[in-house]
Amino acid sequence: MTDSLPEDIADVLDLVLNPDEPIHVALRRQVPHLRMKSRCKCGCGTAYFDLDADVVEPAPTGPGIVVAADMQLFTETGECPGEVLVFAQGGYLSWLEVCSWSDDVEVNLAAARRWLQPSS
Repeated sequence: MTDSLPEDIADVLDLVLNPDEPIHVALRRQVPHLRMKSRCKCGCGTAYFDLDADVVEPAPTGPGIVVAADMQLFTETGECPGEVLVFAQGGYLSWLEVCSWSDDVEVNLAAARRWLQPSS
């Protein structure tokens, strides 16, 4: 692929795809081959991917579109204003969605990235 994946998207995928889950391991192998197709224009950070399916094996997610990974977002105060969902279609990473459940807390990719970081 000619376009590298933006660092913020790669970081969030790394944080959401659990290296101990076999399906997530297969999806992680696809990340270096992903290319950005587009991002949501509202600013939430949702991103859609292109992937050359000839260079990687599909993950065993089954046919159709599935939520392959999800992680709730928790603020520093313990509030849960949204989640990150990773979708696969036919075993291939398709898009990452940042969902907001709050009118009071701005939920976007930058916030998700910060909230998903392990505590030090």
